[in-house]
Amino acid sequence: MKKTGAFLTVYALEQIGVKYTFGIPGVHNTEIYDALNSSEKITPILVTHESCASFMADAVSRTSDSLGTCVIVPAAGLTHAMSGIGEAFLDGIPTLIISGGTRRDTGKFFQLHQIDQRKILEGIIKKYFLVEKHEDIIPTIYKSYTIAREGTPGPVFIEIPAEIQMFSGDIESLPEFISDEKIQFPDQESIRKAAEILLKSRYPGIYTGWGAVDAMEIVKKIADFLTAPVSTTFQGLSSFPANHPFHTGVGFGPSGIPAAQEAFKNCDALLAVGARFSELATGSYGMKVPANLIHVDINPDVFNRNYPCAVSIEGDSIQVLEMLYQSLVDGKPQTARTRQELADLIKKEKEINYKEWIRNNDEKVSPGNFFTELRKALPDNAIIVCDDGAHTFLTAELFPVNRPRGFISPTDFNCMGYCVPAAIAARVSNPDLPVIGIAGDGSFMMTALELVTAATLELGIIIFIFNDGELGQISQFQKIPLNRKTCTKLGKIDFEGIAIATGAQYLQMKNDAEINSVIKQAFSFAESNTPVIVDVNIDYSKKTYMTKGVVKTNLSRFTLSEKLRFISRSIKRHIAG
Repeated sequence: MKKTGAFLTVYALEQIGVKYTFGIPGVHNTEIYDALNSSEKITPILVTHESCASFMADAVSRTSDSLGTCVIVPAAGLTHAMSGIGEAFLDGIPTLIISGGTRRDTGKFFQLHQIDQRKILEGIIKKYFLVEKHEDIIPTIYKSYTIAREGTPGPVFIEIPAEIQMFSGDIESLPEFISDEKIQFPDQESIRKAAEILLKSRYPGIYTGWGAVDAMEIVKKIADFLTAPVSTTFQGLSSFPANHPFHTGVGFGPSGIPAAQEAFKNCDALLAVGARFSELATGSYGMKVPANLIHVDINPDVFNRNYPCAVSIEGDSIQVLEMLYQSLVDGKPQTARTRQELADLIKKEKEINYKEWIRNNDEKVSPGNFFTELRKALPDNAIIVCDDGAHTFLTAELFPVNRPRGFISPTDFNCMGYCVPAAIAARVSNPDLPVIGIAGDGSFMMTALELVTAATLELGIIIFIFNDGELGQISQFQKIPLNRKTCTKLGKIDFEGIAIATGAQYLQMKNDAEINSVIKQAFSFAESNTPVIVDVNIDYSKKTYMTKGVVKTNLSRFTLSEKLRFISRSIKRHIAG
């Protein structure tokens, strides 16, 4: 039979379960868009910028069972989209990027958009495919789906030249998709050793990352059996419920809250699952990890990179933990504290920290009060989408997340501009769930105009802008040691003007007295399927443990002479102004 490449592309995307594509049509992919327009299973969504398209694809994969997919033009579309592609790559998020390609049947050079996309993409994708004939389109898309999801997930890029999209070619059949994802079988001896170490431990601890986000139930079983506190990575914030009595928050070193620092103080065996011990999660590698580290991950390359492990177990987190639990229940833990003792310790320390954040502020919005009221207003199934900045660490420290995939944010690539497009995609993929975005004013401005897409699609998302007129996080890192703020003060912007321009509703939250009423009004607007901007006059004066811990950890690594120089400079600048 004869089929166009555009038809074959859309057929294959339907087969792998793609529900939405994000991007902008152009001369090199317009045939694919025309075919998407005829699809009864896929909705193509126009964006204002391809960076937003790639962030949207990332968010779809994080918050649903569908593979986030972009359809972009080559060259400029690619370079615009690379922010989200890089985020997906470093954060381990499966995505599919389909690009048009310049014609290869004319023999002409210096065509519009004619560049070597493979070279540009090296280092931020799992695999690049150039489709050269019609019969390769379907198997290439099927293979890309598997590659994107297997091992450490990540982005896969497919370039389809324009002439293959436009013209018909011979194919033998239209095969249905059959998953060929490999099943790994964890090493039984390693699991036995891990169980032995954990059963002998007096103060076991558990540390979970995004790789354990779907393993929450079995992690709870192991934590309960061992009487072990559970800390998460930053990206893995939703991998363990904050309402569990053994939950301690992000990290457990100097950048962790006191509940984590106290619960893990004597930790003599650590079960780390789906975590890479990256810089952000460990507070600049300030965490002290015990020699008895049991590291579980789908990717063996993460073992022994930043911390040596006593036992490493390669495999899917759910499968490994189910097998580990079966080995554990045959023995008797030697834990030094009772369940009640551990729960009481964590509860006490959390309450002390929580009270420090509760203030009555007539001039600004106190983070503790804001997040308390926001948590009360939201059901547990809500999705929180953060950007990159000081607001992100406040959210991680003060907002309890109780469901898997209930919190998403850029992490290891740490790209600003994520929140607005990701919140849109999260709501598109989960139309029945509340989606709340929290962004700094600097990060919001990077992709703010994408709210026009939310208005066009009638999506009732709420974006809280923590407005302090600065790039808050780096401004704090400048202020503490340097007493200067270089290139971190923002120009004044009328956020109400952005709301008017994009079709969103606008609200201001000036102080603590307005928190409850403004949140209720925002929800009321959102229920009418209208995006809402809430301009929050945030108080950033109190620093998070993440901020204080990172400064402390990095300063401790300086030589004595350098430490004295930095401290002396800081004192002089704070005295002299």
